Amino acid sequence: MRLHSGIRIGAVLAASALLVTACSGGGGSAGGSTAGSTGGSTAAGGKVDLTFWTWAPGMDAIVAKWNAENPNIQVTVNKQDGGDPAVTKLLTAIKAGSGAPDVMQTEYQKIPTLVSSDALADISGDLPKDLKSHYSDGTWQAVTLGGDQVYGVPQDSGPMEFYYRTDIFQQYGLTVPKTWDEYAQVAAKLHAADPTKYLGTFSATDAGWFTGLAQQAGASWWGVDGTAWSVNIDSAATQKVAKYWGDLVEQGVIDNKPMYTPEWNAALNDGTQAGWVSAIWAPGVLQGNAADTKGKWAMAPLPQWNAGDNATGNWGGSASSVTSQSKHKAEAAKFIAWMNSSQEGVDILAKQGGLYPADLPGQSEALSAPPAFFPQQTDFYKTAADIAKSVKPFTYGPNVNVAFSSYNDAFGKATQAKSSAAFVAAVKTMQDATVADLKNGGFTVKQ
Repeated sequence: MRLHSGIRIGAVLAASALLVTACSGGGGSAGGSTAGSTGGSTAAGGKVDLTFWTWAPGMDAIVAKWNAENPNIQVTVNKQDGGDPAVTKLLTAIKAGSGAPDVMQTEYQKIPTLVSSDALADISGDLPKDLKSHYSDGTWQAVTLGGDQVYGVPQDSGPMEFYYRTDIFQQYGLTVPKTWDEYAQVAAKLHAADPTKYLGTFSATDAGWFTGLAQQAGASWWGVDGTAWSVNIDSAATQKVAKYWGDLVEQGVIDNKPMYTPEWNAALNDGTQAGWVSAIWAPGVLQGNAADTKGKWAMAPLPQWNAGDNATGNWGGSASSVTSQSKHKAEAAKFIAWMNSSQEGVDILAKQGGLYPADLPGQSEALSAPPAFFPQQTDFYKTAADIAKSVKPFTYGPNVNVAFSSYNDAFGKATQAKSSAAFVAAVKTMQDATVADLKNGGFTVKQ
């Protein structure tokens, strides 16, 4: 199902407009038996053994619970490195025709790459009918590839939010920004009052962060038109985001340090970094990098482009997918549906895995207490749940790695130049690099 020119690809794309429309799963019932799998099923009285590649914490605990309750479907966890190494290892096994797991943790942004390489199975016929209702539209779209194709069950998500130091805001009389215009005003006011302090930073080494901000603004970087991919990285929405941050960097009212560096960590600790545009998993990062600031941070919705809007993007998040070489697709689908949508599974994901579950119904019980780093914000997860429902749809393509690499290079140069025009030009550079790579890979690209 590689999505490039050719008769085979034309048939695939005619049947499934990749990532254009969200869809619900097929037959089956939650926690019950499934039918319609193209893989092997459990024989009467037989036992199925499944392998599960994952890098998330807490998976041993969730598998132990499943195995105790399902003696005929036993799962073995095989810990892997995440990110590109995991994708490369899976694709190598798929190409070799052996060695692939039954279940694979898949980053949302990598799913189109894996589907285009025939690495993931469509499990729409093996999932509970109501499964789609457990997730926000934006999250569900990340695992659906067409009108009736589903290539994973969402596990965790990364809705973006704004984190700020309450003590510093109080000290300088700052108001939590509700719009991006207000964010720029607060950034300027803080930096004018104390030139050592910044409300945030633009990181040229975190393409996923920028992608989430573009997503909030309404961008969707890839799409399918008939039998061709389309690339729209340099859309007006993305250019607007680039110009906005470029203006702030050029004016010097925010920093341009990369995140996750010793300098950035120090800024979180000493208060020279008074805010952070981040995602739901930020409390863990803050606790690890700025432990002495516990109780001094608060979380709020991401500033909006227009007053009264309610939208956010994702930064991070993964699904659980069944691989195309699994001989037990129905059983594997049953396991991942339980893991990611039952209250039992969601509780373990949150409490022992430290994840923010994508399952909306299960969040309130699993996340009843605020993060330990935010003891004073008792409504932390209630606010987060409302934010998570507002994630806007976004389409990834099969060469995300190229687009992200181009981001690092182009925006790295733009931040050094501290030029708003360079920020906007960097978006065009990403567009050109991504289109050229698709064409060189044999994909049909609509101009």
